[in-house]
Amino acid sequence: MEPQSPGKTNSWQELEEKLFMRTVKRLPITLVRGQGARVWDAEDKEYLDFVAGWAVNSLGHCHPAVVQALQQQAQTLIHASNQFYTIPQVQLAQMLIEHSCLDRVFFCNSGAEANEGAMKLARRYGKLRLNGAFEIVTTRDSFHGRTLAMVAATGQNKFQEPYIPLPDGFVNVDYNNIEAIKTVTSPRTCAVMLEPVQGEGGVNVPD
Repeated sequence: MEPQSPGKTNSWQELEEKLFMRTVKRLPITLVRGQGARVWDAEDKEYLDFVAGWAVNSLGHCHPAVVQALQQQAQTLIHASNQFYTIPQVQLAQMLIEHSCLDRVFFCNSGAEANEGAMKLARRYGKLRLNGAFEIVTTRDSFHGRTLAMVAATGQNKFQEPYIPLPDGFVNVDYNNIEAIKTVTSPRTCAVMLEPVQGEGGVNVPD
């Protein structure tokens, strides 16, 4: 059976409404191609892309070097799971370490997974080195991901209310308030997690 091809933007969006479990509210634009900092929709309308895949497409769309690397890897080895060693992964880790102050890397599939990994690392450290400390201080109007633990860390009721009861161990304070962080810090605190600049909460920049 061939997939349905509606053609027009609205038709694609209507078809998705029938097929997808909605987890995010999308903009009413169906993108079909991109080049550099520009993208085009299903009706060939051109846009300047300031979203860049949530700041992932730092080199723009379809950069020749990225396209070539993807094509070459797709023709060599697609996916091997984390049960095996792969050379490109080790090479990337080495490159990141050589150009940063880090001495280890942790590769993830998403921001939520990265935050979950950081949370687990902090709690593990708290258990081993801080007499069982487990609380993590986060800020109101933050956004840390859509897993259940990251919803608990996110200081926004609109994201939390549908999933109560949430995992405990998170303390929310106002953003841009170092004194509030100091006030709630206790022997139970193992970490502080916050965004350098809040995004989903309204592009809030600290003093």
